[in-house]
Amino acid sequence: MENSKSKSALQPTSVSGDEVTSMPYTMEIVWSKVVFYIYLHLTALYGFYLCFTSAALTATLIWASLLYLFGGFGIAGGAHKLWCHRAFKANLPLRVLIAVAQTVAHQGDIYTWSWEHRVHHKFSDTDADPYNSRRGFFFSHIGWMMCQKHPEFTRMEKTIDVGDLLQDPVVVFQRKYYTSLAWMLCYAMPAAVPWYFWGESLTTAFFVASMFRYVFTLHATWLTNSAGHSWGKRPYDKQINPSDSLLAASFSLGEWHNYHHAFPGDYRVAELGSSRTSFHVVVIDFFAWLGLVYDRKTVRGKVVRGRVLRTGDGTHSFALKDCPFNSGDIKDHSVVDDEI
Repeated sequence: MENSKSKSALQPTSVSGDEVTSMPYTMEIVWSKVVFYIYLHLTALYGFYLCFTSAALTATLIWASLLYLFGGFGIAGGAHKLWCHRAFKANLPLRVLIAVAQTVAHQGDIYTWSWEHRVHHKFSDTDADPYNSRRGFFFSHIGWMMCQKHPEFTRMEKTIDVGDLLQDPVVVFQRKYYTSLAWMLCYAMPAAVPWYFWGESLTTAFFVASMFRYVFTLHATWLTNSAGHSWGKRPYDKQINPSDSLLAASFSLGEWHNYHHAFPGDYRVAELGSSRTSFHVVVIDFFAWLGLVYDRKTVRGKVVRGRVLRTGDGTHSFALKDCPFNSGDIKDHSVVDDEI
């Protein structure tokens, strides 16, 4: 099915914090969460150590890698693109599968994850942003998980409409049983499969396929919040913090953040026609080929070019004098865009 060019979903946005008020605030650390994350990382480090010893079977390492890809797609392709931004639509069986993948990644239920991320987009890099990068790299990476939310986040999250999420029975079911599902799919199942099917030690399977894989997935996601708001070029909008960070894109398998904040409704999360690729886009396109995904939303090339020339930092090829698109003929790029 041809991609939809829904104007309302794809309207370029510029983030503003005008509605957010400044107030005296003392960060309150939640020490139980600090202890939990220390424990989590110690188990992950032991799992990482086992990956380089004869204790871990090759099949277990492959299994852990596949779970990383599966869970990563559940976050980037599912909670992010499908549910939070409505960048494409999927039929019921595929939504169930993606919800399972998102639960394997265990980063909060779909409803909560999408709600917080919508707040992040509307109030990016302000006190209302749950992972505000202006509070430092450590805070935007992991620190925000270990302290109480800023009062402005608590106030402004109520302004975000998330009623559409509860119209999906998959989201409702996952939210209702999330704790049990997360323990089973993130911790128990990843360890049980290597132990049962190819005789891996249950201890090794747990520390490698459950704990190390889980923490690695967490950091791959968190790098978008930290590195993706700190380092890199801003070819689409130099006025915002989100940047096209090679580090963040590498671990997220192709999510380019400056483009995404400029055009949040584009399912590609990167401009097609460049040398960039995204694992998650390949998967979505594959399911579209199978007929399980439809209404993929993209931004036309002429809209991207206009944004680059108007607000970009000058690093995009469109901004270069010898770029053929600057002649005014953007037919070739538009054709590529239309055929996605």
